[in-house]
Amino acid sequence: MTSELNAPPTDQVILLATDGSARANAALGAGLQLVAADSDAALVVTVVPGEDPGLLVGSGHAGPAMSPSQYQDMLDAQQEGARTILDTAVEVLALGIPGIAFDTEILVGDPGAAICMRAGADDVIGIVLGTRGRGGLKRALLGSVADHVVRNAPCPVITVNTN
Repeated sequence: MTSELNAPPTDQVILLATDGSARANAALGAGLQLVAADSDAALVVTVVPGEDPGLLVGSGHAGPAMSPSQYQDMLDAQQEGARTILDTAVEVLALGIPGIAFDTEILVGDPGAAICMRAGADDVIGIVLGTRGRGGLKRALLGSVADHVVRNAPCPVITVNTN
């Protein structure tokens, strides 16, 4: 989806990844300030979990967890929530950084992998995302999207910790 703040496409796009939290959006603003001179366009993305067809067929020992209409309602709610996240992020970023054209996109799947895959798709020259500042054990147990992206991205990555 394209925001109303769009300008003609450029060859230099910064990918901004957000989970919708105020901390993530603040990190995007801070990171974008660092690279705004390198690009006049930004692609703001968020990631939804994706489909789990197992919810429709069940385990073989029990019936499905939900009906097809409930399943579609769940997918629609995910998309609606993601649109809200993106619209809010673009609104916040546009206020702080004039002259940048923003596009938005909803990615599907594992957040780290989806962000890296999208960054490698075409004209992305860098990624900006926030970190939660989890240390050692918590990061090892819970994983880290930022850690995955830093290690696997096909382009430079700026991470911003707003703690």
